[in-house]
Amino acid sequence: MKQIGFDNEKYLKEQTEAIRERTEKFGNKLYLECGGKLLYDYHATRVLPGFDPNVKMRVFQSFKEDLEVIICIYAGDIERKKIRSDFGLAYDSDLLKMIDDFGEWGLPICGVVITRFEQQPAAVMFKNKLKRRGVKVYTHGYTKGYPTDVDLIVSDKGYGANSYIETTKPIVVVTAPGPGSGKLATCLSQLYHDNKRGVSAGYAKFETFPIWNLPLKHPVNVAYEAATADLADVNQLDHFHIDAYDEMAVNYNRDLEAFPVLKRILERITGDASLYKSPTDMGVNRCGFGIIDEKIVEQAARREIIRRYYRSACEYRLGMGTKEAVERVDLLMKEFSILSDERPVIAAAQKKLKKDRGPIQVRNSAAIELKDGTIITARNTSTLHAVSGLMLHALKYLAKLPKSIDLLPKDVIEPMVHLKKEVLNERRWSLDLDETLTALAIAAATNEHAALALKQLPNLRGCDSHVTHIPSPGDESGVRKIGIHLTSDPEFSTKLMFPR
Repeated sequence: MKQIGFDNEKYLKEQTEAIRERTEKFGNKLYLECGGKLLYDYHATRVLPGFDPNVKMRVFQSFKEDLEVIICIYAGDIERKKIRSDFGLAYDSDLLKMIDDFGEWGLPICGVVITRFEQQPAAVMFKNKLKRRGVKVYTHGYTKGYPTDVDLIVSDKGYGANSYIETTKPIVVVTAPGPGSGKLATCLSQLYHDNKRGVSAGYAKFETFPIWNLPLKHPVNVAYEAATADLADVNQLDHFHIDAYDEMAVNYNRDLEAFPVLKRILERITGDASLYKSPTDMGVNRCGFGIIDEKIVEQAARREIIRRYYRSACEYRLGMGTKEAVERVDLLMKEFSILSDERPVIAAAQKKLKKDRGPIQVRNSAAIELKDGTIITARNTSTLHAVSGLMLHALKYLAKLPKSIDLLPKDVIEPMVHLKKEVLNERRWSLDLDETLTALAIAAATNEHAALALKQLPNLRGCDSHVTHIPSPGDESGVRKIGIHLTSDPEFSTKLMFPR
């Protein structure tokens, strides 16, 4: 069974209490900037085994009657169609998903802010789309004078030039699809407008990583560096915190660099020079107090660093990432003597590829480590992708079915292959994972073995897997939906430039 290193309920209780205390400190009005993922935070789940990927929304739900949400998106990200690699969604599409997600959790959206708006055509279209669906949309331009001219920033020509977002609840969560979306500027703009209206309000950050009260070089904090290698984030000791409290604390370079200016801006808006003494002070982060087994957490974090290396290498090969990001993670692995062997599925998949010989011109292999430690392997065939075959093998093992049983009989597979090959004229007609799961669900209606196997799908959630090639969209989508932690070698599965 998978070991637990994090007490989720303890964290939930402590984080909720910390937010309540911070809200009361500021006269019961708090703008809470939230970075990272509020839903489906699988990075946290991977490095802190036991962490509920949706626990942050549970925290917010405990303030359900006193909380509303502002979502920010940078106009340039809409224009460039920037993609969230974890979900494969463009930022604007992810924002729509966020609205739906918050709605399902019963948390109201009081507005969407398009930041650094300059009438970009795609941003204008997105604004109109939201407004026609009944969503309140605000636009903010560049903040004049930022970051050096505090007098201009904190004036009617700076933050005062931004539209004021009407809010009615004590806690206003300010979030975004990704970094650089203008969350901080939105919070400060709101503070400026509230102050002019005589409303007492405060600012804080809901944080998860880096964990301030873990050592600088703790694997969990190093894994955060690996996860943000594309942003060139570097963890550092918070010297402001050390000087103020004689207490060690970890933060990251961007927060430390911005703190002096941010402190002056907050002081100018609120008139309180003692509001915050360090960037760590600004954070509300009780994550470190939820760790109950250091060894388990450290092992999980080292595995995540390996995962991030392979991911950055694949993104670079696909033209989506940079060589510098790959090199940063590679250096972290070398610095902490982390070998890919610590993630056994990598060697298992690569060994399967070297061992197998068959009629398939292009061979690909895959491996998965189940929760009992068993490693299952598979390779591609003329009808199934390697990931598809792997899932079927794993489900048969979990359902205690003989290996010789065909979960997908010919009368299910052949019509699907015929459709792809003869009707849709696709160059590759073997079934990807999305298609295989659909076929398995169809087979389950009449095949008791397929039905038994299908019931085992939830038991694959959280398992490590590796493939020897960059997965197809259908494979990646299926793996993501199941909740498997997948890595792959930075190799293409075919020489075709457009493998439709």
